[in-house]
Amino acid sequence: MANTQVLRRRIHSVENTSKICKAMEMMSTAKMKRTQDRAIAGRPYAEKISQVIADLSAQVNYSEDVYPLLKRREIRKIIIAHFTADRGLCGGLNANTNRLVAEFILRQDVPVVLISVGRKGRNFMLRAGQTIRAEFSGLKDKPTLSDIMPISRIVIDAYTMGEIDKIYLAYPRFITTMQQRPVIEALLPVEQRNFKTARSGDYIYEPDYATLMNELLPRFVEMKIYHALLELIASEHSARMVAMRNASDSAKDVLEDLTLTLNKARQETITNEICDISGGAEALK
Repeated sequence: MANTQVLRRRIHSVENTSKICKAMEMMSTAKMKRTQDRAIAGRPYAEKISQVIADLSAQVNYSEDVYPLLKRREIRKIIIAHFTADRGLCGGLNANTNRLVAEFILRQDVPVVLISVGRKGRNFMLRAGQTIRAEFSGLKDKPTLSDIMPISRIVIDAYTMGEIDKIYLAYPRFITTMQQRPVIEALLPVEQRNFKTARSGDYIYEPDYATLMNELLPRFVEMKIYHALLELIASEHSARMVAMRNASDSAKDVLEDLTLTLNKARQETITNEICDISGGAEALK
């Protein structure tokens, strides 16, 4: 039977762990709804800017010289903007995203470099020996467009200058509170087939179509990166809330088992002492 002092120390340790998990669960619960609303609210804007670009594209002929973000090249080098959380304790969220990106890199026949957003992804890729061109961490739970502008500028400049031939986004997409799905999406070149659902030209645009396209295509890229960050934050808090709730429930089960074991050990100790006293009394007779 286990020593009672050891059992008491283990119970005290599990109780402290349970309190920490409960506190983290409450914090994530408080942030979760707000971050989910921001992620979901950003989706209509993404659809609308795509529709506007689709309407514009129906009015002009595509020219790779006029629209550099549409220009296709032979793929010789790839960048992946890899979005993960700065902290752990959120279930398999970071591990699943890291695994998806690692498998994607292994399938490529050309060099792949990374733009790491979040410490967990950066640490994983550094251990794996991958090349990281830039890293960003410590982003706020309420990010603004200005927070992602450095990422957007690196991506757009690298593509327009011909340093990179294909750019992807990898991030966990928020589905529900219980489900977050890691995805990899092509970012650049902007796929023209994304804009095939163009409506008829019912609008008058000023200035000319080419100027608007060159202004909107970078905004489209910035929006995609910003929305990936919103999806990451919503997924992180949802996954952490569920993980901490499961950890709290598991801690309760462990506490019940340890308390039962402690009571049995105490009962055994008392029984042995009673037996010793009874044996001593019989010996004195």
